[in-house]
Amino acid sequence: MPQDPAPPPAKKFKPGSPLFRLNRKPGMLPPSKENTSVPVELQRKHLPIYQAREQLINQLRQLHSAVLIGETGSGKTTQIPQYLFEAGIGRQGLVAITQPRRVAAISLATRVSEEKRCQLGKLVGYTVRFEDVTSAETKLKFMTDGMLLREAIGDPLLQRYTVVILDEAHERTVHTDVLFGVVKAAQKKRREQNKFSLKVIIMSATMDVDLFSQYFNNAPVLYLEGRQHPIKIFYTKQPQTDYLQAALISLFQIHQEAPSSHDILVFLTGQEEIEAMARTCRDIAKHLPDSCGQMVVIPLYASLPHTQQLRVFHTAPKGCRKVILSTNIAETSITISGIKFVIDTGMVKAKRYNPDSGLEVLAVQRVSKAQAWQRTGRAGREDSGVCYRLYTEDQFDQFNNMTVPEIQRCNLASVMLQLLALRIPNVLTFDFMSKPSPEAVRAAIEQLDLLGAVERMDDQVTLTPMGKKMASFPLEPRFAKTILLSSQFHCTEEVLTIVSLLSVDSVLYNPPSRRDDVLSVRRKFISNEGDHMTLLNIYWAFRNVKGNKDWCRENFVNSRNMALVSEVRSQLRETCMKLGMAMESSRTDTANIRRCLAHGLFMNAAELQPDGSYYTLHTHQLVSIHPSSVLFQGKPAYVVFNELLHTSKCYMRDLCLVDPDWLHDAAPQYFRRKLRLLKS
Repeated sequence: MPQDPAPPPAKKFKPGSPLFRLNRKPGMLPPSKENTSVPVELQRKHLPIYQAREQLINQLRQLHSAVLIGETGSGKTTQIPQYLFEAGIGRQGLVAITQPRRVAAISLATRVSEEKRCQLGKLVGYTVRFEDVTSAETKLKFMTDGMLLREAIGDPLLQRYTVVILDEAHERTVHTDVLFGVVKAAQKKRREQNKFSLKVIIMSATMDVDLFSQYFNNAPVLYLEGRQHPIKIFYTKQPQTDYLQAALISLFQIHQEAPSSHDILVFLTGQEEIEAMARTCRDIAKHLPDSCGQMVVIPLYASLPHTQQLRVFHTAPKGCRKVILSTNIAETSITISGIKFVIDTGMVKAKRYNPDSGLEVLAVQRVSKAQAWQRTGRAGREDSGVCYRLYTEDQFDQFNNMTVPEIQRCNLASVMLQLLALRIPNVLTFDFMSKPSPEAVRAAIEQLDLLGAVERMDDQVTLTPMGKKMASFPLEPRFAKTILLSSQFHCTEEVLTIVSLLSVDSVLYNPPSRRDDVLSVRRKFISNEGDHMTLLNIYWAFRNVKGNKDWCRENFVNSRNMALVSEVRSQLRETCMKLGMAMESSRTDTANIRRCLAHGLFMNAAELQPDGSYYTLHTHQLVSIHPSSVLFQGKPAYVVFNELLHTSKCYMRDLCLVDPDWLHDAAPQYFRRKLRLLKS
């Protein structure tokens, strides 16, 4: 299995320059479309991985651990589990295939069940948060990495599994990094206890594999060739001060010069940016001469309704170009046919946590070189392609080689709670592949202490009875604590609903072209007590009409996500019942609900200042109410919020009106000398 070729040399281009031309080869054919009429067996044999099948099986049969590198499109994710099963490797137990994203786990399980000609949930199944489609017959189990972690809490040796495949390892999500340590420890302990061995396969699409190999005891690295065609790469001659403008210019230069059968993929950072550019593209396209051809602009981001996401896979009408404006969801999770051109803005929205301030902020930042190459590769899946990088070659050279692992830039409270639930002897010395900073670990333990989840004696940190209950929920610690406190405020039913609504992608659909209609229909649900109460009103209305899809369309509610909220709520309610909690409803007493939210989310509190601005109570960080909040026009004295989004300002999202006395009652020591009103 030969090593992947080095990245191709790149050329320079200048967006907006009249000299800019697409450097196309004469007679270049448009990308081929996958022939869905070809039998599945033939499709499998046409995958690049098929040629290495026997060699792979022989290698994997002998190895305890292996690192498998293969480009997206090689077939590794769908075929390796089947090869193992067909060769009888790991049949004594289950083969787990972990994915960082739920959409990937579900779609891959669906595809493999089709290839095995079996009903989904039988031989092939999947488990994602709040959804389990498996049975006693399941042998190939696709799952999010977080779900395997939760299983490890009950069974640290993962004894049900004979093979664990950690896929998309290069994404380095928090759960993936913790799972590395848990799986490595399980493998070692099973060997020491003479139990059936655990085979571990780490799969990645990037070439930087030394870290993976060394961490897993110098595991051999196996290389797979992918279905990658030549890609021409162009850089800008000068740094771009406005990457959105540069993307727009580049997009329309391609549109005017390239055949209409060649589709374009543009990488942007988030929903608002994508929707704004989609509107601009459609407006400009209307005024172009007919000779340019038509353009269909399709947005793609995580909170988009599922049916809308599926539009990216549909072939554009003849003579019409498909333009996809996407977040980094299109980097690795999905493959879209027909992409000939990629425009990479070089930007991504990612979480950053400051342990000193205690704030986790969603902010736009530069991609890593590894991410840039992933984006470039999208242009060469079916034919030779072109990637336009909206940054200079010198700027690219200054990018980080790899994306900073999430574990080194996020709030570690959930991680520490999980590790303590896993009965790790000392969470401070856990075997992380990339160790988080001591400050981040200390800040996480401090948060858990404030939430009453841990107690500290000398250097030892252990879970309290409250902490053990909190670990029962697949939620952030603050949400788990909020649910556990809800019985004291006689509002468990309402709090379960609110937490469920916050645990899925947005249940609200806001098409920019119908902004006035959206505002009009939402008015009847709006609560002046905040976004949580507004969401609760919408959920109650949804339940009253029994989830009627026409009602959802009329009220711009995402019916699929709302149905998922009901499933999530049922599972959380089941956990509450197991813990012996009283299932009470506050009915119309919303003050009790808000009091409970204040007790759970007190670390995310902000106070109105005399000049009309807001500062967080903990660190005195200047923040603003996000325009999407129902409290945007108001000026409540105190609020709690779910998260901060950093764009031109630092915005609070999902707000709830609270009383300062409630905050003080929630954590008297924490709020001593923090509340201005209480000082006077």
